[in-house]
Amino acid sequence: MRYRRRLRSRLIVSFGLLGFALTATFALATLYLRERLENQLIGDFLTQEVAAFVQFKRDYPQPDAQYQLSDNKIEIYYRRPDGPNTPPAWRDLPDGVHDLVEPTARGGMRHYKLAVQRDGEFVAFMRYSYQQEALSQRQLAYALVGAVLVFSFLSLVLGLWSSRRVMKPVSELARRIGGLRDTRDRKRLAERFADDEVGQLAAAFDDYADRLSQSNRRDREFNADVSHELRTPLAVIRGAAELLLAKPDLDEKTRTRLQRIDRAAQQCTDLTVALLMLSRNERGRGHTDVRKLAGQLAEANRAQLAGKPVEIRVEGLEDVYVDAPEAVLAVALGNLVGNACKYTQQGEVRIEVSASQVRVFDTGPGLSAEDAARLFERGYRGSSAGGTSGGGIGLSIVSRLCDLYGWDVGVAPRPEGGAVATLVYGQSEG
Repeated sequence: MRYRRRLRSRLIVSFGLLGFALTATFALATLYLRERLENQLIGDFLTQEVAAFVQFKRDYPQPDAQYQLSDNKIEIYYRRPDGPNTPPAWRDLPDGVHDLVEPTARGGMRHYKLAVQRDGEFVAFMRYSYQQEALSQRQLAYALVGAVLVFSFLSLVLGLWSSRRVMKPVSELARRIGGLRDTRDRKRLAERFADDEVGQLAAAFDDYADRLSQSNRRDREFNADVSHELRTPLAVIRGAAELLLAKPDLDEKTRTRLQRIDRAAQQCTDLTVALLMLSRNERGRGHTDVRKLAGQLAEANRAQLAGKPVEIRVEGLEDVYVDAPEAVLAVALGNLVGNACKYTQQGEVRIEVSASQVRVFDTGPGLSAEDAARLFERGYRGSSAGGTSGGGIGLSIVSRLCDLYGWDVGVAPRPEGGAVATLVYGQSEG
């Protein structure tokens, strides 16, 4: 929505700027052409008039000879340039037409044009009052400024109307795309739009949605097939391990290995169920006893300590239940407990169960602030991973499961050393 509004705003501003630029250019050109043509016409007229007056004085040098002026705005003087009646501003002017301004008795300014032509010892001055033309030019400038403002406003209104019409199909396409929930049973968008750029965009989205639906369908089918096909061999493995464990004549070494096979098969089963739910983006229901599950995970990890001097303890409340399948909580909590046991070389791993969360404390090497911020990213392994095995996806799976169920998970360093992992599952049931 934010980018759509920005595009519409740019269309409106473009219309406004275009209208302003065109009308302002027209207004400036009008003022420039008027001033230039007016100066040229008046200048040519005054040049011809003063030349005719000088020629008249040559033909009729008598003092009482009267020259007939063609315009009552013209005042003509024929005198010596350094005479007492010649204004100082006129004395050194060359021949030609000049624009002059002088103050009036009322405190204003008087605009006029002065044509100068020398005739021996005398100079002919022809003054033409330009006050009315200057006033009309200012009035024209004011009118053109008003026209620029009016047409700029009209351009903005036109831009607003046009942008609404232009953006309407785009907005409709965005609304329909935003309203899609399941692309499998949707109707094609291109059929609802004209065969223009928006229609092409809708058709491209239809093609992309078809490819995405096919890819999602293949992924769902693959996950369902893998889940179904893995459950049978895992069940066979667990059944065989249980049968072998039931024999009373097993030596301790063989029994330990069979128990490890049984635990691994159980972990694979839980992980298969959790990944299937993630692929379907659906929550499973359940009634999982957190304290009991924590005890099972502690027992499973004790068998994998490989002689490390690490004590695993379970503390906290009994009869805390979470509305989730045991397999899902086992994967989430099992990764936290497994990581704590993996990186703790000596000391303890303590699992503390409360009504709304479970915390896993360890006395391992701890972690940095960067590790704490990025530990749940897929493929990221902390700086203290060292030569340990793993692809850095276990905690990523935990984070995705928490997003699916609305839980919170985090790992933070402990002031006294080590780290604490917290899984918050919210309101519990008991």
